[in-house]
This record gives sequence, structure tokens and C-alpha cells, in this order.
Amino acid sequence: MLRLKTDPSPHHGHHFHFEDLRAPNALLLALEGRAPWEYAALLASMPWLRKLPRGDGHPVLVFPGLGANDFTTAPLRRFLDGLGYVTHPWGQGFNFGPRQGVLERCTHDVRRLFNAHERKVSLIGWSLGGLYARELAKELPDHVRCVITLGTPFTGHPRATNAWRFFELVSGQSVHDPHVLAQLRREPPVPTTSIWSRSDGIVAWRCSVVAPGPQAENIELHASHVGMGMNPLALYAIADRLAQPAGHWKPFEPHGARRWFFRTPQAEAKHAA
Repeated sequence: MLRLKTDPSPHHGHHFHFEDLRAPNALLLALEGRAPWEYAALLASMPWLRKLPRGDGHPVLVFPGLGANDFTTAPLRRFLDGLGYVTHPWGQGFNFGPRQGVLERCTHDVRRLFNAHERKVSLIGWSLGGLYARELAKELPDHVRCVITLGTPFTGHPRATNAWRFFELVSGQSVHDPHVLAQLRREPPVPTTSIWSRSDGIVAWRCSVVAPGPQAENIELHASHVGMGMNPLALYAIADRLAQPAGHWKPFEPHGARRWFFRTPQAEAKHAA
């Protein structure tokens, strides 16, 4: 059974103090209105995206964000299905936080897909859904192939988002448990990709930065928070990550024209050194 363990040890590797983070300002929040344009860009770029390498048919479980349901992840899942993956919605209606039975159902679903396909499951989580994906990977590392998160706030404090009051309202839980926050900051023991945007109007972007490591990476792109799961750049990055052969994960490298659209802080640090 998946539970948030109480590990009070701090997460190292970031150059900022968690308590100094603030929620995105009013301008960034207003820019969330560009999400419909991101969906339009997805439709326009679909002929190009469909030419990406075919998937190997392994199962992919997709978790929606706070207050969202499987309808919001449908464009992403349709895209991945078209590439040859076998995607699955989370199937629990609106995501109102880890209420009674939610995490247990998620654990059951990962085990079920692993057994049905006899292959490890890739987990994709948008915003709050990314926290589920990360925690499931910690609980079931032998069942999970990789984790990909979109604008997920796993570092900092939940008050560094513009959604923490809504989370407390709909989940009935407090965001101020330091032991839970410490647990969320721990990296999963599987290949992990965090996709985030500095122009995110809901989550302070630093809350989505992983400490780069042998199996952890950051991919920065231009996107809104509520449109990230249908942003063509995000979908391109997701497809690139999923296409890697099992057991042969490598960090994302924005070669050629990709340098105009993606930034990978871990690669920049390597070149600077």
C-alpha cells in the first residue's frame, strides 16, 4: 500500500532556500490564458509529431492535475496511443487530492498493468498528478520504467503555488506537514524527467526542479501550467523520453534546432564545467 513516509531529512542539491519561494505573480497567472493557443498549436503540429519514432507498446499510466480529470489528459493519451504506446487514464474522476482510497487505487493500477503487460509501466503526471507518479515509483520501483512530470511542485512549499488554498479546500488536508514535504522532495529510484516552464503561472518554477543525477533530469520549455499537457513541445519531449529502450535511459540532449525550444540545465552545467 502506498503511503507518504515520514523522512525528515532535507533534500539537497538546490541553490535556493525552499522558504524563500513565492507563488507566481499576477502577470504570470494572467498568462495562463494562453492555454487554448497551446492546444491550437498542438493541432497544427500534429502531422509533424506523428512522424516521431514509434513506441514499443509498453503501458503508460497518466495522472491529471488538481481539480482535473481524464478529459484533460485525453489529447496526450491519444497522441501516445498513436505512437504505439498503450496508455491508461487514472480513472478516478476529478483529482481532489490523495483522499481516502485514492493512493491505494493508484498502487493497485500500477500492479495490475505490470502484471497484465508483463512489462514495467511508465508514469506521467501533470501538476499534482506528478506527485502521485513520483510516490508510486518510490513505492514500486520494480514495476515502474520511468517517471515524467509536468509542472509538478515537489520541492519548496505548497504556498509557492497559486493552488494551495484550493487543494486544502477540496482535499480536506493541510499543506503544512514538514515530514510529508520532506518525503515529496526525495527523488524516485527510477529515471525521472521534470518538464517545467519559467512562465508557469500556477507553480513557481523552482518547485519543479530536480537535483540532476544519474537518473534525474530537467527539461525547460515555454508553456503555461494549465496548457502544458497539450503543449506540442512538452509532448515532443515526452515522446522522446518514452522512446528510449528499457534499461538504457540517457538524459535529454537538445541538439540542432531543438536548442531553440528546449533548455536542459543539467547539460548547460556540464558544458560550463
